[in-house]
Amino acid sequence: MVKYISNKGGGQGVDFETAILDGYAIDGGLYVPTHLPEISMDQLRRWKNLSYTDLAFQILSLFIDRSVMSEAELKSLISEAYASFEQKDIIPLYKLKSREDAYIMELFYGPTISFKDIGMAFLVNLVNFFLNRKDKRLSIIVATTGDTGPAAAHFIAGKSNMDAWVLYPKGMITEEQERQMTTLQHANIHPVGVSNCPDGGDDLDAVISRLYANKVFKEKLQLSSVNSLNWGRIMMQTVHYFFGYFRVVDAVGEEVNIAVPSGGFGNVCAGSLARIMGLPIKTMIVANNDNACLHRIFSEGFLSKVAIFETLSSAIDILIPINFWRYLYFTCGKDTEKIKTWIDTFESEGLVRFDEKTFDLYSNGFLSHSSTDEDTLKLIKEIYESEDYLLDPHGAVALAAADYLKDRLGKNKLICLATAHPAKFPAIIRKALGIHDLPQKGTHPGIERAKKLCQKTFTCDFEHLETALIHAMESNLDLNVKNSH
Repeated sequence: MVKYISNKGGGQGVDFETAILDGYAIDGGLYVPTHLPEISMDQLRRWKNLSYTDLAFQILSLFIDRSVMSEAELKSLISEAYASFEQKDIIPLYKLKSREDAYIMELFYGPTISFKDIGMAFLVNLVNFFLNRKDKRLSIIVATTGDTGPAAAHFIAGKSNMDAWVLYPKGMITEEQERQMTTLQHANIHPVGVSNCPDGGDDLDAVISRLYANKVFKEKLQLSSVNSLNWGRIMMQTVHYFFGYFRVVDAVGEEVNIAVPSGGFGNVCAGSLARIMGLPIKTMIVANNDNACLHRIFSEGFLSKVAIFETLSSAIDILIPINFWRYLYFTCGKDTEKIKTWIDTFESEGLVRFDEKTFDLYSNGFLSHSSTDEDTLKLIKEIYESEDYLLDPHGAVALAAADYLKDRLGKNKLICLATAHPAKFPAIIRKALGIHDLPQKGTHPGIERAKKLCQKTFTCDFEHLETALIHAMESNLDLNVKNSH
């Protein structure tokens, strides 16, 4: 049976179910499997023509033992998770006309039209499955910079054994993203708009970490999370790398390059682990915006805490790429003591410089680039005018990075990840195209519907967030207990 440990080395190994339901490890670290499965070329060839759901079953079966879940139960969870997606293929790919052998992987055909649906659809079903089996209830708490929150809220809505507390930095996400959370009328969904967050979503993550460290509160509320700190999200997101690879290569074994709009490193982490498992990815392109936290890591070898910029690609306005610590576990000899030291140094000093050997290990097979808002706007306009295709700002960041690095990438096929539907960013699309009325490609029925619905939300100033959340969450728990009697 695969065991899961903290990447910081604290506590004992746990089983898969415990890792999923806990979210954070007991020492505040991230759960990692003690080893990753190795996938042979023969296996890859057998998988090449599988549907997305059948491929997901094969890959997830490498992580989920039959003693945890039967074959029939896993197939049922996967099927249910993706039944509401708009496209039969789940993840279609668009071949660009303006660039040779370049594809856009469209990860936005789930209910909240962002790539977060792909991991969240399965993970929430998985958590629900375990909770039903244990007759247990959880308080799910997540911070969002735009897309995680709507996806978490959508899939948790109406679940009888979960409450979702979704924190977002007020004014730093689009109104469209905010309404995807605040127009849900389910009693178990609690959006919290937080004002005056100097570092945006990173500030909210810090508060959540302190709530987890409050052992009495964590136990009373049964805290957990379904954002990318949860191993289940990373595990599930490895699947779309395999799926995209199979859809573009002529023969298994051919290497591809993949460009990923990056902030918290969750999506890149999943792709990196897919490569370690055996997927022939030549270069992972880490595409940053002006915040450039990951670009500094991969080009200069250090992680620093600096002032955050509000950019047009707001979902990746992140300075602390939490899943980078998870990735380091697999590339630096599984040295949990070193990882803990690096994390502690960063948290105390706001800066950690990696030694040359560590840098060489983690940066092998990676290139990075930091794009400006001007680059983003220009590329959205160029692609729309040249081939009538509309990129969202985050997909544009990925393609801009690939364009900038093209001379270093070679002739391999390129996959750029488009992580959200452009309808989530109407003001940016109008600005990029220089128009007032959005083209049809820039609209979506779900977004239009949410404009006409009532909103409900908690609001709070960041200065009082921790104590205010404790009060609100405990009050809600007391009300649930009262109503259950």
